[in-house]
Amino acid sequence: MDEPEAQICCSLVIEQLDKSGQSVRRKAVRDATLMLGRSEVRELQLQVLCPGRSAERFWLRDAVVHSRFTREGKGGLRLPHHSTQLLLSNCPPDRLKAFLRMIAAKTMAESGVSSVGADRKRLLSEAPRSFVTVSPLSARDLQAAREKARLAQAGGGGSSGGGGGAPLGARQPLATRPDGNVGRGVAGMASKRARSPHGQVESTPKKPLRDCSIAGASDNLPDLLRVARVGRGGSVSLSQEQRAVLEAVMARKNIFFTGSAGTGKSFLLRRIMGTLPPLSTIATASTGVAACHIGGMTLHAFAGMGSGMGPLEQCVTMARRPGVLQRWRSCHTLIIDEVSMVSADFFDKMEAVARTVRGRDEPFGGIQLVLSGDFLQLPPVSRDRTVKRTFSFQAKSWRRCVHLAMELTQVHRQKDQAFIRVLQMVRTGRCTDEVTRCLVATKDNAIEKDGILATRLCTHRDDVQLINTCQLAKLPGETHMFDALDSDPSQAKALDAMCPVEASLQLRRGAQVMLTKNLDVQRGLVNGARGVVTDFSTEKFGLPLVRFACGVVQAVQVERWVVRAGGGNVITRKQLPLRLAWAISIHKSQGMSLDCVEVCLGRVFECGQAYVALSRARSLQGLRVVDFDPCVVRADPDVLRFYAALRREAPLTQGSLNNWLQREDSENG
Repeated sequence: MDEPEAQICCSLVIEQLDKSGQSVRRKAVRDATLMLGRSEVRELQLQVLCPGRSAERFWLRDAVVHSRFTREGKGGLRLPHHSTQLLLSNCPPDRLKAFLRMIAAKTMAESGVSSVGADRKRLLSEAPRSFVTVSPLSARDLQAAREKARLAQAGGGGSSGGGGGAPLGARQPLATRPDGNVGRGVAGMASKRARSPHGQVESTPKKPLRDCSIAGASDNLPDLLRVARVGRGGSVSLSQEQRAVLEAVMARKNIFFTGSAGTGKSFLLRRIMGTLPPLSTIATASTGVAACHIGGMTLHAFAGMGSGMGPLEQCVTMARRPGVLQRWRSCHTLIIDEVSMVSADFFDKMEAVARTVRGRDEPFGGIQLVLSGDFLQLPPVSRDRTVKRTFSFQAKSWRRCVHLAMELTQVHRQKDQAFIRVLQMVRTGRCTDEVTRCLVATKDNAIEKDGILATRLCTHRDDVQLINTCQLAKLPGETHMFDALDSDPSQAKALDAMCPVEASLQLRRGAQVMLTKNLDVQRGLVNGARGVVTDFSTEKFGLPLVRFACGVVQAVQVERWVVRAGGGNVITRKQLPLRLAWAISIHKSQGMSLDCVEVCLGRVFECGQAYVALSRARSLQGLRVVDFDPCVVRADPDVLRFYAALRREAPLTQGSLNNWLQREDSENG
């Protein structure tokens, strides 16, 4: 089911350019196929296939790759030899990165070949015209391309983006905010200007982001080639069971995949999103923070039904509003992360709304569903404690909508098999004497190291706020304040709910902090990585210097979060990817892996809450349970019965999945 790496399907605009580079004629194609190949004289060509038209071929000599917006499924190729520009859109993001990476590497590896010699060879050749798809990228291709890029950069070569600008991906510094303490904020970035401590406005030149020139040495080309190297490493490859899930999605089956904490559900979901066209794929999650992590929107914002508490007729009326209706009708694949926190009633109403507003009788109006979550973790939030809580798998429409349920079983977060066994028993509500002894013994663990203290996981947000505020106040020295820059200040509350960073962050030397975003996975700078602020840089922006548990010491720069709010609006927040980490709520920790954890379970009030807290730790040595009570280990009986049935029915291997798909296809055919 894999599409060849040298081929991509997308929407395409072909622009003819004049001598000044301006577009004089353009042709738009909704469904085009681009293929990278070689001519009869082994010269690289790009073949464009459009429905109802003959194939067009372009030489890739002196081509320029535009790869800045690949995350959005957009890219471009400027072909000076043909005075043409190709604009690609609605591409599966991962497929687009691989395709542009192949063009960059293959062409850079051959960039020393004379164009005059190639033209002469083609003219003198008696071989019939041909086009053969190129072979996959080899280690030699990548090495040759990297070496030529390195030499070109060392020699000062570059694309026409030129100048002394910053390389692609360079982060903007924080601006300074004067107040009673040493104030620093992101707000000055809005106008690319910063205020000095004396209140004077200082100009900060805008740093251009340059594209990737294949012909010359470019700042962006090594990034493309570096992605290739990382992508081929074992650390980011899919396991067999993860690949089975991806195969089912690509076969357009409605699928629910689950697994215990640390089995790679979020990683797999991002890989799935990277294989689907972005214009017809809508990624959602039941909570704002989970939605932000996958670059999507909340399920409630997508559905447009408000809280969903009203009657079905009211929900349909709300979903018929122009912006909401357009989302429903353009959606081919709906991704729902943390579906375990969606109630049965809301799921049923969404399914009925989908059929009504799309005018189709198929389950969910014909939309493909990709559902992810663990029902043995945190349950749906119930406003009325007197009403029995129901899970989405108990919805009347669940069985009609979900073709396949699969469970990931390989744990990646923890490596200690004894700890994994303990967590699996806690997950299913079993607290044996062995589990009790193991967890009670952690109370004496000395998990503090190099000034980095354990993060306390609490059941209530009020406790978290109190602990962090009091501990920060105990530190000597001045307070450094960092204010976020929001693209729409009126949406601050929505950003607070969906972003893992706060609008205002106060730090001092010695502050315990936690990363809230993956910065460099290979160096251990990942979401949840713990550290301590050792100092602040002496430059005017005063960025915090953090020593992390992995040993890295780094000045932490501003990052950007993109949130898709209701009405299709996209809002952003720029802030340091840090939060105070003396304490964090169990709810906020869901999905994180923490280096050193202290767990307080005395006030646990939900099934699965104890399991979520304990499973944040990477190892027993990094865990300390201070008040363990076996009574807090609970699992919902309805959920246990659901998983028992799932394991009896679900295919867990690639082979059984293939058999299932073949059987389904024969029955439907």
